[in-house]
Amino acid sequence: MEIFYYLVFGFFGLVVAAMELSKNNKDRITTSPAFNSFKNNYLLVYSLMMAGDWLQGPYVYYLYSTYGFGKGEIGQLFIAGFGSSMLFGTIVGSLADKQGRKRACVTYCITYILSCITKHSPQYRVLMVGRVLGGIATSLLFSSFESWLVAEHNKRGFEQQWLSITFSKAIFLGNGLVAIVAGLLGNLLVDSLSLGPVAPFDAASCFLAIGMAVILSSWSENYGDPSESKDLLTQFRGAAVAIASDEKIALLGAIQSLFEGSMYTFVFLWTPALSPNDEDIPHGFIFATFMLASMLGSSLASRLMARQSLRVESYMQIVFAVASASLMLPILISFFVPPSTERGGGISFGGCILLLGFTTFEACCGIFWPSIMKMRSQYIPEEARSTIMNFFRIPLNIFVCIVLYNVSAFPITFMFGMCSIFLLVACFLQRRLFLIAEKPKTEDWEAMKERDTEADPLNI
Repeated sequence: MEIFYYLVFGFFGLVVAAMELSKNNKDRITTSPAFNSFKNNYLLVYSLMMAGDWLQGPYVYYLYSTYGFGKGEIGQLFIAGFGSSMLFGTIVGSLADKQGRKRACVTYCITYILSCITKHSPQYRVLMVGRVLGGIATSLLFSSFESWLVAEHNKRGFEQQWLSITFSKAIFLGNGLVAIVAGLLGNLLVDSLSLGPVAPFDAASCFLAIGMAVILSSWSENYGDPSESKDLLTQFRGAAVAIASDEKIALLGAIQSLFEGSMYTFVFLWTPALSPNDEDIPHGFIFATFMLASMLGSSLASRLMARQSLRVESYMQIVFAVASASLMLPILISFFVPPSTERGGGISFGGCILLLGFTTFEACCGIFWPSIMKMRSQYIPEEARSTIMNFFRIPLNIFVCIVLYNVSAFPITFMFGMCSIFLLVACFLQRRLFLIAEKPKTEDWEAMKERDTEADPLNI
């Protein structure tokens, strides 16, 4: 069955190369040299940040197990990371809007480097501190960098459509090519050079430090709401009012939480789904195949967003439907494909079908990321962008914590079925967003602030 892995990997590699090389003028957007310089600087920084993140991912669980911790203790460490992102993420997002997005990006680098340093200690309490720091860093990674990019893009007067170029390239590089290279580098450090499971975390710290130096030397500062100083509670209230008063923002948050919740659950489930009887599967090679599929999705997204006549809200309905169908495969296979009773060995026939379905889901993820970024840039008010984006992550982190805590209490087919239903709900919500996208906002940010101030006259 080993040839099957190479065929799938080769197929996606050829398709990605063909799509990138065959782009014509209809698939490209004419830009200016100033924008290209700005875009390349951001892509360099984003790629370094993602390298620091991807290097750690495959070795976190392995490192904890080498320190002698069991599944229960390791599960608590993972829950601490997501819980930290939920509790502190909104706070740091609000601080980013108020204190500056560049400063928040630098804080991400410092926080994640400190988290990497804690991995040198086998003490459970120290590792727990590292997970808390990692959760805070994750919130900053997925809000502050995008917020800085959108604000700086608009401040420099670039065309709004050009944002889609940066978004799609960032996902193609940061969530695709960089992930593959990081996986190979981590394998080189741990297996080939025998530097131990801490080595990838040290390498991640180096990439983060280089990225921080680039940020400090070449990025300018930008802010959210520049008005009078307000406490965090007031900022939270303003973000909540923005979500509650604009159906488009609320729908966008629900869609993001449903898709990302399903995606993170998939990360925990794909290994046992492909090897239910402890089949010997090449995890690293399969991961690289997933990343190629994600690159295919982001390349397709760049073509779709380059067409002004095609709206993101339209094609994302199809993407969510396909994603839902791909995660329904484990249930269908359990009914129609006889399960293998042999322990060990290579991947089963059912596993091969699942792998094709899972790569399809990863391709949908590649389309999702630049597309959701594009929609967020259109609908979320600039003044509270980081705060609102981290509000969106609260239900996501709650869901992932619940799944982690109960992952052994339900059959794996039940978990995939739940994710498939969530994606189907996201499809219907996306349909609703498509229908109301052309409606004007009921209130702008300034009106919402004034109304909030009138409701709370003691807050001066």
